Amino acid sequence: MNETMQLPLLRERFFRRERRSVRAAREFVRDALADWGFGEARADDVVLCVSELATNALVHGVPPGRGYRLMVWLRDAGQVRVEVHDSGDGNPGVREPDGESGRGLVIVDALADQWGVGERSPGKVVWCEFR
Repeated sequence: MNETMQLPLLRERFFRRERRSVRAAREFVRDALADWGFGEARADDVVLCVSELATNALVHGVPPGRGYRLMVWLRDAGQVRVEVHDSGDGNPGVREPDGESGRGLVIVDALADQWGVGERSPGKVVWCEFR
C-alpha cells in the first residue's frame, strides 16, 4: 500500500435551507483548504466568499423545502474553485448596496480572482476562483 494518502481534490456537500448551513459551509470549505495546504492568507478570502454565496443562495435562490449544493476543488497550479448550485431563478450581479443588503457579490468581486454565473436546470451556479 502507498505510504502517502491521496486526498480528494473535489469535495461537495448538500446543505438544507437553514440559517446554520452558512456556518457549516464555511467550516466545510475551511477544512478542505487546510487538508490541501492552500495558503492561509487566501483561505480567509475563500471562506468569506463562501459565506456570501451561501447566504445569497438561502435568501434569493433556494425555495422552501429545498437546499443548495456546495462544491470546492483544488485545480492545477493551486487554484481553488467554489461553486454554489441552487434552484432559484435570476441572474445575480454586482449592484449598488441597498441598506443592509446587496454587498455579497460586491465582496466576491473584490476578493475572488474570477467569478461568474452559469446555468443549470432548474436554477443556476454561482462560482468563484482563487489562485
